Amino acid sequence: MPPRTGTGPDFIEALARGLDVITAFQPGRPVMSLAEVAEATGLARPTARRILLTLTDLGYVRTEGRGYSLTPKVLELGVAYVRSMGLWDVARSHMERLVERTNESCSIAQLDGSDIVYVARVAVPKIVGLSVQIGTKFPALPTSLGKVLLAALNPVELERVLAQPSRSGLTPLWQPDVTERDAALREVRARGWALTDEQLARGIRSIAAPLRDGDGNVVAALNVNCHAAETTVDYLLDHHLPLLLQAAGDISADYARLATVPHVTASAG
Repeated sequence: MPPRTGTGPDFIEALARGLDVITAFQPGRPVMSLAEVAEATGLARPTARRILLTLTDLGYVRTEGRGYSLTPKVLELGVAYVRSMGLWDVARSHMERLVERTNESCSIAQLDGSDIVYVARVAVPKIVGLSVQIGTKFPALPTSLGKVLLAALNPVELERVLAQPSRSGLTPLWQPDVTERDAALREVRARGWALTDEQLARGIRSIAAPLRDGDGNVVAALNVNCHAAETTVDYLLDHHLPLLLQAAGDISADYARLATVPHVTASAG
């Protein structure tokens, strides 16, 4: 990754380099040496070292022997984003009710390039093939969440997004050509929800629906996921899908209402 260069007078290159160092820690390499960080970011070793030491002082990085790793404090950056939207506060009770009624985990995700990133989750203690937590990324196209989000894009934006390389570190089972991809997304647009049946990985089956703002724009997607050996597609569609659609509608309605409420900050004095 070459160092970022700004396009305007207000660009802060030091901040951009710090973010490059944080995002250099990818799946499969949670601990990196100074040399590895420098190589991954395209930074000179002295620059990478100063950034790592600064992030260590701030609590975002810690030393691991002769290497470095991220700390859980990094999650605060994503949590701040989710909280600023108000989406988690709106969705929490609906997601918990959905989990109670399906006995399956449910999640909310948004697009991050050609990947989805999980921004909210209510899980049940079941063994599944892939570990999911806040901040987890998967390629968007083979997931039900990603199909919903991609189907909401216009053709130009869709191509731009999918042209970006995935940063998830996972190779999905389903890798369609453009014709098959477009047909799948047309189907999602037509019916208003998406199904993934072991397209991301073996044993993973899920359905997803869009979450919308007051103007009808898709702002995120909500899913219910299950193990293919435990839940058939028919049961997923007959039992879980109506509950998912109800929850997605309720969250969207509450989110739209939240946007109409004036936010008043009380001043001292």
